[in-house]
Amino acid sequence: MPNAISPLKVVAVLNDASVSFVLVGAHGLAGWMNEPRATQDVDVVVAARHHKKAIKALTEAFDLEVGEEEVVTRLRHRGTQKVLIDVLKPNQQLFRATFRHTRSIQAGDQSYRIPSLEMALAMKFAPMVSLHRRDVDKYQDAHDFILIARENTESDSTKLEELGEMVYTGGGAELVEMVRKARAGEKLNL
Repeated sequence: MPNAISPLKVVAVLNDASVSFVLVGAHGLAGWMNEPRATQDVDVVVAARHHKKAIKALTEAFDLEVGEEEVVTRLRHRGTQKVLIDVLKPNQQLFRATFRHTRSIQAGDQSYRIPSLEMALAMKFAPMVSLHRRDVDKYQDAHDFILIARENTESDSTKLEELGEMVYTGGGAELVEMVRKARAGEKLNL
């Protein structure tokens, strides 16, 4: 991945700009998996009040092009147009709740937050059940979800249910059941 940007470099830029954020996506969830996977982009959820400041700091630090979408600002490499950083907007209930369900991490001189175990599972559950997500991506999300559930056998089912309800009404019970199935080695129906 010749143009990839290290997640710790993104963390440093956002910390230097005093931006409130949570590292999510494959980099933010890797600690919950025994078999983390490679990815080209870095995903962060940024507090709504810091969105413009985050975009300015990241584009200046890495000379990236900005592409605005409804739920995400995509920062692309100028030459290849590959997305290198996704800055998720907390305009969905689950993303807003991310800031209340985190765990602090220290890496060298940088500190940052990642989703709690329950939030990590909910963040994989949401795209798995989305009507708008491509099947190939749903299967990747399911793979990550299963690894997280199997590696972490102690989760708070009340929190899982609460977070699943933020995805859709009735999603809480489905999320809890999917976690149970993943841990039992049963097939998940997507």
